[in-house]
Amino acid sequence: MMKIAIYGSRRQHEALAGIGLFLDAMRRNGIVVVMHSKIFDHLHELRPDMLENVVRADTPDGADLAVSLGGDGTFLRTAQWIGDRQIPIVGVNTGHLGYLAALTLDELPRLTDYINDDRFRIERRSLLRVDAPELPDFVGSYALNEISLFKEESASMINASVAIDGAPLADYRADGLIVCTSTGSTAYNLSVGGPIVQPTLDVIVLSPLAAHSLSMRPMVVDGGSTVTIVPTGRSRHVRLAVDGRSALIDAGTEIILTRAPYKVLVMQLAGHNFADVLRHKLHWGEQ
Repeated sequence: MMKIAIYGSRRQHEALAGIGLFLDAMRRNGIVVVMHSKIFDHLHELRPDMLENVVRADTPDGADLAVSLGGDGTFLRTAQWIGDRQIPIVGVNTGHLGYLAALTLDELPRLTDYINDDRFRIERRSLLRVDAPELPDFVGSYALNEISLFKEESASMINASVAIDGAPLADYRADGLIVCTSTGSTAYNLSVGGPIVQPTLDVIVLSPLAAHSLSMRPMVVDGGSTVTIVPTGRSRHVRLAVDGRSALIDAGTEIILTRAPYKVLVMQLAGHNFADVLRHKLHWGEQ
């Protein structure tokens, strides 16, 4: 018997009808549905009747696949929930850009039909692991998109000394530094002028934020590299963010970034290709 785990944001008012149709379809097909407590409690306040055969769960143990309801931010949190369990995730876009989404809300009720018709393929996406002393547990140690360093005070900047595999690379004097995966190249990295990378490539991208030298440019290194960063500045602290979850750390702290020991399994429709995504999301080719 198939088991599906659902994670989603708590902003599902406009998606209620589509979610209800999906849950009805799962019930008719005898599929077990477990739902993260956050979205379960939210939907219970809005439409408790649709959750008749849904199990409230804090972990997705034993699930055959996971459904992420929301935008790309929700997908990142779904990946954190799944962790290293190697459960494929299908993104359902109820947000805005949705680079990671495979289905629209209208397509969601036909999920099992798509699976039975072998219309999905799985992409294995690399993550970054961050090791830094005193990093709070809620920030997490793995990033599917990016790890970012920011100055604490708006009027100052940071200096980030970076080494690749132990060899000194550069001292980035900037408002911040973004280190992203290929999946994260179309996120914060893109907005600061970093390169767009095909998401299945195993690389690491370093992009300074408002660099104070024109010679400081984004660069791409091998995904197996060890990136060591020591941030300093006028302030006693810098802000370290892991896929949007952030905390202050002491200036001078050594931060070590490496490839994570597992990958995130992203479900995509068989006809999906990255070029189509860019044309659709970024409106390339339009007159």
